[in-house]
Amino acid sequence: MHDYQVLIFSAVLLLLVLLAAFFSCAETALMAVNRYRLRHQAHLRKTAAMRVLKLLKRPDRLLGVILIGSTFANILASSLATLIAFHYFGDRGAILAAILLTFIILIFAEIAPKTLAAIYADQVARFVSYPVQIILGLLYPVVWFANVITNGLLRMLSIKVANYEVSPLSREELRSVVYDTRGKISRQYQHMLLSILDLNKLTVNDIMVPKHDINGIDIDLPLEMMINQIKSNDQDWLPVFHNHINQIVGVLYSRDLLRLLLVSEQVTKENIQVFIEDPYFVPSGTSLYAQLGYFQENHNKIAFVVDEYGDVEGLVTLNDILEEIVGDFTTTTALDKHVIKQPDGSYLVEGTTSVREFNRITEWELPQNGPRTINGLIVEYLEALPHEGTAVLIANYPLEIMRVKENRIKLARVYPRLQAFI
Repeated sequence: MHDYQVLIFSAVLLLLVLLAAFFSCAETALMAVNRYRLRHQAHLRKTAAMRVLKLLKRPDRLLGVILIGSTFANILASSLATLIAFHYFGDRGAILAAILLTFIILIFAEIAPKTLAAIYADQVARFVSYPVQIILGLLYPVVWFANVITNGLLRMLSIKVANYEVSPLSREELRSVVYDTRGKISRQYQHMLLSILDLNKLTVNDIMVPKHDINGIDIDLPLEMMINQIKSNDQDWLPVFHNHINQIVGVLYSRDLLRLLLVSEQVTKENIQVFIEDPYFVPSGTSLYAQLGYFQENHNKIAFVVDEYGDVEGLVTLNDILEEIVGDFTTTTALDKHVIKQPDGSYLVEGTTSVREFNRITEWELPQNGPRTINGLIVEYLEALPHEGTAVLIANYPLEIMRVKENRIKLARVYPRLQAFI
């Protein structure tokens, strides 16, 4: 072998090592590329993204051309290295070439390029996609033949490569994606997205106003008392019932009625009934996601939650669901009436306040897998009727009963978790 031949073989050997590095880099980058970001860029008509997506639609062909090229480069490089080493060192040179080339390929054609591609998968994928597409066109007959054999073997395992699609993200995976957006979007928007994903987990029972806290009007009351109740109400609507909340008549939208009262003093019960709309009932346990759809379909804003016997359990409004998603609409003292922070770090909270609402306001972690209200939570742990001054430790949060009425906790005090003092 002449010296110029050795020089040519050495140059080809270097080129083959670089080619092997290219295929290693392409394999890792194209398999690790963020496909959802890629789809977004493809929708924006980015040429490189569309080209990468086209390659990924047939992973058998993509991997086929990459592995054929990589195998060809590695084997030919090994042969050339052996020839060169044999020329200079004889039989011992072949062994030396095998050891040295293995180290060179491992470092420069495998670990280094694959690490680079794993770190910058999106950028590298766009860069290598065009050369890979050209090589695939040149080697298509070889790739097709290899795929016929491999796909036949996979069919024996009931795997259809032609129908391969990336599975959509599950709800929990979407939650993880939203968590990973910290710093990219504001905490408020992140909370909104997580709340939307949780709508299917929550039911109307989780956010409804309990039956005993519904502020309504008995249609059988004297007219003057009814009008006084309507005037003193701070909402635009009031439930109307006969004698008891279980005998719902409808919902009175009081704004138009109040306008009538301003221009006319001759208001009768018949006038009031004109402003009463038919009640809308939903079964207990309805998911918030479904209920939001029902509100949209029926153009209602208020629904009465009923159990299997038709008895009213509570009341839920469209605003309640929207606040579950976007947070409370106002920064007034409306919430402060339910949860009031004390100078020592504790909170005074009404017994009817839901545990979820309390946790959301305070960012504490009282158990939510049991009773829905603070009253129910304390009573369950006490396993007895509540009495003022009684204290209980729940999830390492000390809770003290401050006020009791009709065997229900009206006001409690929740102290910070004990570990905070350790």
